[in-house]
Amino acid sequence: MPELSTGTFSNLLQYLIIGVQSGCIYALVAMGFNMIYNATGIINFAQGEFVVLGGLLMVSLTMSVNLPIPAAFVVTTVAVTLAGIAMERFTINPVKNPTVLRLIIITIAVSIVIKGIAMGIWGKNSYFMRHFSGSESLDFLGATILPQTLWIIGILALIVAAYIFFFNYTMTGKCMRACAINRDAARLSGINDRRMVMLSFALSAGIGAIAGIIVTPIIQMDYARGALLGIKGFGAAVLGGLGNSMGAIVAGILLGILEAASAGFISSHYMDAIALFILLLVLFTRPGGIFGSSAAMRLKEF
Repeated sequence: MPELSTGTFSNLLQYLIIGVQSGCIYALVAMGFNMIYNATGIINFAQGEFVVLGGLLMVSLTMSVNLPIPAAFVVTTVAVTLAGIAMERFTINPVKNPTVLRLIIITIAVSIVIKGIAMGIWGKNSYFMRHFSGSESLDFLGATILPQTLWIIGILALIVAAYIFFFNYTMTGKCMRACAINRDAARLSGINDRRMVMLSFALSAGIGAIAGIIVTPIIQMDYARGALLGIKGFGAAVLGGLGNSMGAIVAGILLGILEAASAGFISSHYMDAIALFILLLVLFTRPGGIFGSSAAMRLKEF
């Protein structure tokens, strides 16, 4: 078997790093989709707009108001989390005897409204912000890696750890799991299912905001980017199995790596189409996703 040349190995490693960087963002977006899906059975098509709000608000606080990055991080996350709560309180909660289709249409409408508000506030320009700890690339076995990439990977790891702890070792998290498995039974047990739905929107928006915050130093953020990020995050959620958040994390990273590899070995013009192609392929061949999306799997992997 012929050995890989140094240049070929460096290129492969570079594509892997870029893919993991993008995949971590898709994984965070997919986690947001799964939280709301588990609580309500619907797909929140406004999830990508939470990412955009997080990125643009972080830009304003750090570049215009000159807040320190840690303070701006907290303020942005809290603000977008409140936006998620407001979405649920004013658009989802008031609906009586809702159908899944009706709720999905509501999330699409909210997505359009948020996009219009973002365009009105920030305009159509693209915005950038400074890296968390400098933009000088680090050399790694012949490939280069940005310090911001390490921040992205580290923050995803922290969120996953917090996610596991919350849903397995706190009473509120266990109540949310109960609603995910059988909402009627959870209600009969005394759990306030409406409150759990509100909390799912809050956590989903907060995770989306964090995704927008950590990715904006690498890709310039604009008001219209939410749709593409949402599609890719949804593709990761479907690939991992709707409702299976651990599967979504693996699928998101895998999707990012496939995108980077296709850009490097085929053409960057097809990079964005990869997510759509994979989504269609999975829907046709394995609708439950690679890791499955049954209620039993959600209980085990939540």
